[in-house]
Amino acid sequence: MSGKTRIAVLGCTGSIGEQTLDVARRHPDKLQVVALACGRRVNAMVDAAREVGASYVAAGSQDGPAIGRSCGGLEVGYGMDAVCDLVRLPEVDAVVNALVGAAGLRASYETLRAGKVLALANKESLVVGGDLIMPLAAELDERRRADGIAPAAGPAGALMPIDSEHGAIYQCLLGERREEVSRLWVTASGGPFRGRTRDELREVTAAQALAHPTWNMGPKITIDSSTLMNKGLEVIEAHHLFGMPYDRINVVVQPQSAIHSMVEFADGSVKAHLGTTDMRIPIQFALSYPDRWDAPVQPLDFTQLGKLEFYPVDTDTFRCLALARAAGIAGGTLPCAMNAANEVAVAAFLAGDCSYLGIADVVERVMDAHKNSAVESLEQLEAVDAASRAAARSFLRW
Repeated sequence: MSGKTRIAVLGCTGSIGEQTLDVARRHPDKLQVVALACGRRVNAMVDAAREVGASYVAAGSQDGPAIGRSCGGLEVGYGMDAVCDLVRLPEVDAVVNALVGAAGLRASYETLRAGKVLALANKESLVVGGDLIMPLAAELDERRRADGIAPAAGPAGALMPIDSEHGAIYQCLLGERREEVSRLWVTASGGPFRGRTRDELREVTAAQALAHPTWNMGPKITIDSSTLMNKGLEVIEAHHLFGMPYDRINVVVQPQSAIHSMVEFADGSVKAHLGTTDMRIPIQFALSYPDRWDAPVQPLDFTQLGKLEFYPVDTDTFRCLALARAAGIAGGTLPCAMNAANEVAVAAFLAGDCSYLGIADVVERVMDAHKNSAVESLEQLEAVDAASRAAARSFLRW
């Protein structure tokens, strides 16, 4: 993109959203925030809107706060329809989707349908709806090329991944021939419980699981990181984003979180993307592509890094990774069911209503009970999501 890009930030009060606003503050000559959306933290969103000068705001929650529909001089829309209205605004060029959970899928879908660049931090958009999202992105890429707004070389940029892992792979693939790629390596920190046995995980508390060793993230994604479900979701995302078969996507534990992912080529060469463990770097690249702006954080100091370690993943102990990969390989609506079950189980664990190991048990039971079918529409996926959540809640009571 060139010139000032006008952006909408969905999930603006979460970790990714707040860091996106920080990137925008650092580059006021390049980015203009025109719209914000949140889940329920309306007052925090309105405060942010007033600070960055956003004119449009919406909350995904259907219920407005006691103060009414107007807050701080801004009219607040409520519900996902209001959030999706933001992405269609003519004033918006690009949308950062940092909504948490399956609720973000419709916003991603509507962003691409509206012809806007999608900077994607919502994993579930591809995990649940990759079969719908990727054709839309490909169609928009072709329109961008035809209209002369795509970069002269490289991807057209309709869908830019914000995940550090996928942003890393995206950059490693720039200038390369896709047919010469033999394997994608998705790196994992290993989370707070790396090296633990199943017996040692039986009494894990939410506070322990939320203590991530290297990344500062929201509670849901932090729990997913500790169970390695996060890595399973990323494997499914990588399959959709880069058109890579599952048997050529590997996960490796890299505890220092300095290598964000790697690409292996047919001749045995490997390109790795290294950088500081700060999400503002992939956020900024998703918004600056094909350009690179000044670093938003202190660059990685290799003289202080010390060492780089690599370990295999323990899928026997951390079963969520294997379950997610199995759902991805099966395809269809099974990833949707798997994801819904995980969201319910993680919420129950955080509330003290499910054990740590019980998260994988609930996911497996919902997957076993699911009748898989091909993905046809958003409405179908929403119905599968609702049914799978109900099933997960019933298994929690069992």
